[in-house]
Amino acid sequence: MSTLSIREKLYDFIRVADDKKVKAIYMILEDDIEKANEWWKNPDFTKELDNRVEALELGKDKGMSIAELEDTIDQLRTKRYGK
Repeated sequence: MSTLSIREKLYDFIRVADDKKVKAIYMILEDDIEKANEWWKNPDFTKELDNRVEALELGKDKGMSIAELEDTIDQLRTKRYGK
């Protein structure tokens, strides 16, 4: 089974699971979840963010307008879920 299939099965399970099961899953994964939520403590990630901001400020990366971003998101949604 692919990782994508496993993720989808987990999403579906968690959406309908009772409170007791959701809490049990959270307790098993709590440390990993908390670490993932503390992105500002990850020096590699914050350095990458700093590099991207610098590239935008120097004009090396033109970035995207909000309209371009929304259009891209709409295209991806259509591709994944249809109309």
